[in-house]
Amino acid sequence: MNLTHLKKLEAESIHIIREVAAEFDNPVMLYSVGKDSAVLLHLARKAFAPGKIPFPLLHVDTNWKFKEMIAFRDRMAQKYGFELLVHKNPEGMAMGISPFKHGSAKHTDIMKTQGLKQALDQYGFDAAFGGARRDEEKSRAKERVYSFRDNNHRWDPKSQRPELWNIYNGKVNKGESIRVFPLSNWTELDIWQYIYLENIEIVPLYLSQERPVVERDGTLIMVDDDRMPIEEGEQVQMKKVRFRTLGCYPLTGAVESEAATLPEIIQEMLLTKTSERQGRVIDHDSAGSMEKKKMEGYF
Repeated sequence: MNLTHLKKLEAESIHIIREVAAEFDNPVMLYSVGKDSAVLLHLARKAFAPGKIPFPLLHVDTNWKFKEMIAFRDRMAQKYGFELLVHKNPEGMAMGISPFKHGSAKHTDIMKTQGLKQALDQYGFDAAFGGARRDEEKSRAKERVYSFRDNNHRWDPKSQRPELWNIYNGKVNKGESIRVFPLSNWTELDIWQYIYLENIEIVPLYLSQERPVVERDGTLIMVDDDRMPIEEGEQVQMKKVRFRTLGCYPLTGAVESEAATLPEIIQEMLLTKTSERQGRVIDHDSAGSMEKKKMEGYF
């Protein structure tokens, strides 16, 4: 385990967080409650210690997150005392948008993309931190640390700014904004090693244990509450599973695993040959679906 490598990544991320806090009028940190968000929160706390984080954290709640994620989110806010903003798309809630009734693409667009844009507009944020990494997905591999968005929150990969020698251009016109990715140069393995070394709390869903799942279209979906319809021929089974990535529970596939501790997860990462986002149903809606979502304002 290369500690120097992780310390360099930590220093780079803290530098980016401090730069944004100094340069922008109204920044916010997106808090999705996943492992990357846990690391980002830890880095933000380090960046401004012993003071408090000088900007709020925003959670865009789709109403379909795992129950454990919501409980963990609220516990972290209470434990560390950061300002937590929670936004649900009111139009989507009134329409009863659900991944089962309306499909993953429509659900994601209305409850996540449109919900995020609503919240950013409502509070007038000009910079938003996210935990995306370049190794996650091919469209994210070409994203800058400072990702410029127009006044409709759209991303144009052809109109991004050069970032030479870690110099970032944060100049924006009124209505425009920047999405900021301090973890751009981290890998999934870096994240897990850092979580282990820094003793960072994570949602227990990342650790293997017996959970009720159904196999649907080759994906293990956890039955997290009674809203989950069990289709004809399906059977709820108890299996030892964990999650490599977290989102809305009907759209997030579990993986069978015996990794119940952080060292076991790290060992599993060293041997795996599949992407962590393989379990995200929304990434497989259509060819290039992640890039299309980002152009529409998705994180």
